[in-house]
Amino acid sequence: MLNSAGTPPLVTLPEVDSRRLIAADLRSLIAQIESSMRLIDAAMIKAGALQDDGGDQAGSADIFVLDDVTPRYATASAALNACRAGLDHALHCLSDTSNPA
Repeated sequence: MLNSAGTPPLVTLPEVDSRRLIAADLRSLIAQIESSMRLIDAAMIKAGALQDDGGDQAGSADIFVLDDVTPRYATASAALNACRAGLDHALHCLSDTSNPA
């Protein structure tokens, strides 16, 4: 159940203003998702750049690194990609003035 105690009351706005506010909110969510995706990518790169005791880079021709972290990052990244696609679709539907649905 959502806690709306700190939420300001909804105000009736003209349709154009309401659509702009919703679109701005969707763009903000998309930006947050993209930021999270960049953080995940950086964490995956950092995890892949670990070195072994001999100084060889992980991922070189003679070393294979199996970790349990990458699958979690990949799963999180896939979920964020799905969220972003949904938000992009919502934004597109909102901006499509020819289809009022």
